[in-house]
Amino acid sequence: MDQDNINIKNFLQHPRRSLGNRHRSQAEKFLNLERNQKNVMWAEQNAKQAILYDFTNPDNWHLLVKIKMINKDDIGIKLILEDLFNILGRDKDLLEQLQHINIIQSGIKLLDAAFKIDPLDPDKWWLKIKNNDKEIGKFSERLKLLDVRDPRANILFSRRIERLKKSGYEDLFLELSKHLLSQNPSNFELWIELGKLHERREEFDQAWFCYDQAQTHFPKSKSRELFKSRMEDKLGGIESKPWKVPKISQRVDFLRKMEEISNSIIEVEELEQIEENNGLKEKIEFMIEQNRISEAFFMTRRLAAEGDEEALILVQDILELMNNE
Repeated sequence: MDQDNINIKNFLQHPRRSLGNRHRSQAEKFLNLERNQKNVMWAEQNAKQAILYDFTNPDNWHLLVKIKMINKDDIGIKLILEDLFNILGRDKDLLEQLQHINIIQSGIKLLDAAFKIDPLDPDKWWLKIKNNDKEIGKFSERLKLLDVRDPRANILFSRRIERLKKSGYEDLFLELSKHLLSQNPSNFELWIELGKLHERREEFDQAWFCYDQAQTHFPKSKSRELFKSRMEDKLGGIESKPWKVPKISQRVDFLRKMEEISNSIIEVEELEQIEENNGLKEKIEFMIEQNRISEAFFMTRRLAAEGDEEALILVQDILELMNNE
């Protein structure tokens, strides 16, 4: 179990289908035993773990709702649906319309309806809107308005926009990926995909910035070192002026732009007042309290790149906080 916990921390909320399937199988085994309180309790615990490890599999959600129905836990079913709607970027207020519905009897139907309209599988989702520029435009505008700080929502939508990239909507992918990453910079999968696109377009400085971010959040990826190695192989002995790692000023400019995108604009005056009267640490603490962790991360990385030693320490603290969320 300790190793599983380590893996979950390393991958944050990135789905691990094998572990999800394992816990769902365990939950089903307990349900198939004598239907007593203890067995149902163990079934529920394993069903919750299945969603924790893989929120992208509808079977995991179905099983947990089924168990809640067995327990006649209408509040529990509503909380599950709220959690799912949060991942799908839906308005939780829509659930208020369900107050007069027997949610225990209708739980599975509501779940199926949500998955039919908005599939968790990115390939099934893409089949619904591909070759339809109007629907793609609607998706784009909707995503720009969503709060996708939840790591699961961020990953779900990043895998959707990867389908856009693969189908030729590269400029739209670039635009939407920055929106996602500004709200959750720990999504190393998306940083790598963005880096690959910049690299293919021979926008090498931008590619390096993306790989640098990916490796910062997931050091095992080695994306930054691998990119530098590829560049040395590609340019060595061929170009009179081989590519070099971008200057600090360019890196600072990149981080400042990401900081501006992630800036929620709210309470800016109060934040400026705190900056005037207190130090950087107090400002960061305030931003974290306001759930503006992404903005705090980009700001401290920018200041660290400029040589601020206090910011360098705070960057590590914020990274640890983000990894433990």
